[in-house]
Amino acid sequence: MLSEPRSGRLAAWGNALLAGLVSPDDAVLAIVGEDAVHRVEGLPGESGLVGLTLALGRLRTLGVTGLRVALPAPGHPLGLSGPPDFNARALEAEEAVVCHGSALGLVPEVSEAGPDGDVHVEVVWHCLPVRDAPPADVPSLGEAERELAEALRDATAVLSQLDVAGSGPVAEAAIDAYRARAEQGREVLAPGYPARAVRVLELAQRVGLLISVAYENGHGGAVSASEIAARGEALRPVERTARRAQVAAYNAFVEERERGVR
Repeated sequence: MLSEPRSGRLAAWGNALLAGLVSPDDAVLAIVGEDAVHRVEGLPGESGLVGLTLALGRLRTLGVTGLRVALPAPGHPLGLSGPPDFNARALEAEEAVVCHGSALGLVPEVSEAGPDGDVHVEVVWHCLPVRDAPPADVPSLGEAERELAEALRDATAVLSQLDVAGSGPVAEAAIDAYRARAEQGREVLAPGYPARAVRVLELAQRVGLLISVAYENGHGGAVSASEIAARGEALRPVERTARRAQVAAYNAFVEERERGVR
């Protein structure tokens, strides 16, 4: 939750490219990030693996006008619209990109290669057919912002009660990492996104930070199995809210275009 998903980078910078706001080279550089290479497999009209630059151009010719993000979890097909095969692969990857304007979707497969000490990450995006239907359970930006404010209060209250929120070197390191990440991530949504989407994504990442602190900072005051289970039960809906908001932020570019804002 703290770092943007690969599907988020692909959708955000792909949208900026489709809108003519960035060059292909800049878009691909931002999408790949610290990975070694991204390629696309199964793209209509292409045989075998192709590079991102060619793939994004091909998607445009296939009628794609925007890209949406899906961040599904067990029991929560967030951002998906089917069919079952695509949903299953997206759930396994915990993320996907769904094209707007053409019934296609992209699911990442991540692998590591190279010797110890020089490992690099390669990503293959599998292009698959999707159902042309509204994505599941994606809120508007306004709804997401209101829900996040409540979730942030709930998460803080739960962590305080369980004595895992505000002390210890692990918690302090997590908070420092978030602050550094926030400073570096001002353009994570790429040019063309509304300021509210940036604000919602940053708040979603902050809620994600608190959840990570809860799960990674030992058991805190939760000393019994029942107390540990209670913590998980309390934080699960908060995590769900943060994921919904993250998807709403990434998808804001397409949603505004559909409403005729841009």
